Parts: sequence; C-alpha cells; structure tokens
Amino acid sequence: MQVPLLRLQCGCNSYEWGKVGKDSAAARFAAATNLQIEEEKPYAELWMGTHPSNPSKDLTTGRTLLDLVQDNKALMSTSIAKKYNDKLPFLFKVLSINKALSIQAHPNKQLAETLHARDGKNYPDDNHKPEMTIAITPFDGLCGFRPLNEITHFLQTVPSLRELVGAEKAEEFEQTVQGQETSEDKSKMESNKKALQTAFTALMESKSEDIERLAPKLIQQAKDEGSTFAGSGGPSNSGQELADLMQRLNGQFPSDIGLFVTFFLNYVKLEVGEAMFLKADDIHAYLSGGTHPTYPPSIFFTNEFITDIIECMASSDNVVRAGFTPKFKDVPTLTSMLTYSYAPIAEQKMSPTPYPYVKLNSTAFQSNSACTLYDPPIEEFSVVKAELNSEGAKATFGALEGPSVVLCTQGKGRVSVGPKVEELREGWVYFVGATAELVVESTGGQPLVLFKAFCEIEEEVGNGVNGKM
Repeated sequence: MQVPLLRLQCGCNSYEWGKVGKDSAAARFAAATNLQIEEEKPYAELWMGTHPSNPSKDLTTGRTLLDLVQDNKALMSTSIAKKYNDKLPFLFKVLSINKALSIQAHPNKQLAETLHARDGKNYPDDNHKPEMTIAITPFDGLCGFRPLNEITHFLQTVPSLRELVGAEKAEEFEQTVQGQETSEDKSKMESNKKALQTAFTALMESKSEDIERLAPKLIQQAKDEGSTFAGSGGPSNSGQELADLMQRLNGQFPSDIGLFVTFFLNYVKLEVGEAMFLKADDIHAYLSGGTHPTYPPSIFFTNEFITDIIECMASSDNVVRAGFTPKFKDVPTLTSMLTYSYAPIAEQKMSPTPYPYVKLNSTAFQSNSACTLYDPPIEEFSVVKAELNSEGAKATFGALEGPSVVLCTQGKGRVSVGPKVEELREGWVYFVGATAELVVESTGGQPLVLFKAFCEIEEEVGNGVNGKM
C-alpha cells in the first residue's frame, strides 16, 4: 500500500509572458526541488497534477504521479478513479504574470472533443476546462462581457471602436438592446445575446490593416483625454483607469485587436485572497498587475510589476485564443463558442466561505488563523487556503473521499498523515491520498500559508464524508 503522503517534484513551463528569473514565484517554487533558474529566462506556470504535458513526479522515486495513482486506485478513491479514467481530475497551477495573457476561452466538453479530433496539435485534450483564479498578489484581468449599457456607452464615446465594429452593426446593437439591457425576459435576453454576438464578431473579424490604422487613434485619444477618456469611463471603470490600461496594453501588444476587445469585457481587479470562476465558453484574459494604492502609477507602464495567482482547473490544456498573443489564434471558433452572457463585475467574483471541515488548535485560534474555502459550481475541484499565523498553530483537515494537492506559498512547518511526518517549506508540494487525515503545523516565525486543492464527487458527499471530523 502506497503511503498517502508524497512530496512532489513539479515542472515549470516557460512562456514569453512569464516573469523572468527569480522574480517568478513559479520558478522559485520549482527550484525547491530541481529547477536551475536561468536569470534571463521567463518562467510562467508551475503545474501540479497528472497532465501528460508536464506531469508531477514523486520526489523520492521519480515515478510520475499518474503512474502512482493508476497503480493504486485507492490513492484517489475507486469512484473518482473510475469517473476520471484513473487521472487526477484537476490541474493545480501557480502563474507568474509579467504581461497580458491571450484573450481566450476554454471549450465545453462536447466542443473539446470535436476540436481535439479535428486539430490535436492546437487542442491537445478532449476535456473541458472550467477554471478558478485566486489572487496571491493584486491582480487584474478581463472576465466576461460587460453589462450591455456599458458596451453601448463605449461604442458612442470611442470613435475608433465604433469604426472597427462598423457603424451599421453598432447601430443595430444599440437599437436591439435599448431599454431591455437588464431585462430578465428569456426572449429579450436571447435577442440581446444575438445582438452582442453580431457586434463582437464584427469586431473580431476586423481587417488587420484597419486595426493598425485605428489603434494609434485609440491610444492618442487615451493620452489626450486622460481622466475624461471614453466619456469619463463608465459605471465600472474611471476614464483615467481605462486610459492608463490602454497605454499599458499597447506597450505590450502594439496595435492589437485586444485593445478594442477590452471595451466589450469587464475589467476586473482582485485584491489578495479574492477569486473568480470562469465557466467553459466564457471569454477572459489575465492582464497582470492592476492599479493598487501600494504601487506608484508609473509602475503600470513597465513590465516590472509581479503578479502571482493560484489557478485550479479541470485537467485540460485546451485554449481558444484571439488576441494579445503570438500563438495560434482561432477567431471563428471563439466567436461561435461563447455564451455571450453579460453581467457586472460583482457577478464575476466568487464569495469564499470559512472551511468547516478543519480543526484548529488553541494557538491557531489565538493568532486569528483561518481556513477559507473557494468552492466553484463544478465537481472536479475546490481549493482551501490555510493561514497559520503563529508558531505552533496547527490545522487538522478531516479525511476526504478524494485526493488533494497541497502547496506551501509562505513560511515553514510540518505536514503529517498518520505516523508519516514531513517538513513543509515555501514552494514544497505534497500529494495527499483519499481518506487521509492531514495535519499541518507552523514551526517558523512567520505565518504559514498553504493552498489545498481537492476533489470529492457528489455521491461521496451524499454519504456524509466531505472531510468531516
């Protein structure tokens, strides 16, 4: 029987948008095992899981985690192993973002199967990819379509945007949604979505020469107007905020269609600990560091702002891209696959709750330690953030009928399952098998912070397991 506590060696992917050298948390965490960091190389993503593109390994034996869980199905639970074909159902990541990632969406299960069969090179998985993002530094991004009245506002206050969409298409959109922007009538909502799809598709199908001609006009408008840019912004974002954003993004991707897409999407800022959930077929983009009172405004016009986020997703690497990227773009697939749901920023963010299936010792209570649950509306994963704020603070996590992956992002301590006790330090990653009670204790002078991703399917929750003590 495999001991259900394994320290993992996790790989770090290098993409051009990643932070360079030791500035990258993803690289530093990977260096806790075997990565030799190159100071001029960008490091973007630490992967923790069984995905074949970058599988985690048992640090002691060198065997892949996939091999281990396939050889011993009890590590994941028989029912989870059966349902997810003997693979960990989630992929856990740390992203270190230096510049904007692509404007993108992830296909639903049915579309993923179709795309994979048609183009396995660009769509390597037949699985969907809903994902959750948790900020561990201040973060900003684009997430979902704005409320329709905001899109109308920008079509009327940003001439270059209106010209790219086309005056006729813009007017059709405005006339269709006028007076019914917030209607909950199903037929009107469907009409709104069709109008939004038509206008957005027209934008995305713009000719490259038109984008290159109009982007400088957009940037000049942002510079000239400043705080009054785009009619002083809108209900969600100030004019100055959007003017600064336009200049920052243009510095990273000059004359890119993504500059104009920004006016269709919610511009979302997350403070440390905040999160958002992205359903399959929802459009989004990560932009890196956003406006924050801790940092001078000038920093946002450089590539020197470090942004790190925790991501958890269904185990897939399918991405449909359409802007802010040198990689393969698939505009027809993107514009046809989106849900075209529209909602304010508040509806894009998650509401974390206290995690109920953990026992904190008296030292932890005295130091205001906490365990917070991020629980998206899907089966494949949830994430708990644990903060143990004093030496000797201890958290005992109830047994789950499913696997977990634990990442330490700050501090040091001990982690144990039964008689097996291991050291825990920044960047160290552990796999915890099903039915194992996990104990974590802080032993350092600074807070111990860890994230625990796990899966427990509904049938098992119905049996009353769900990590209860």
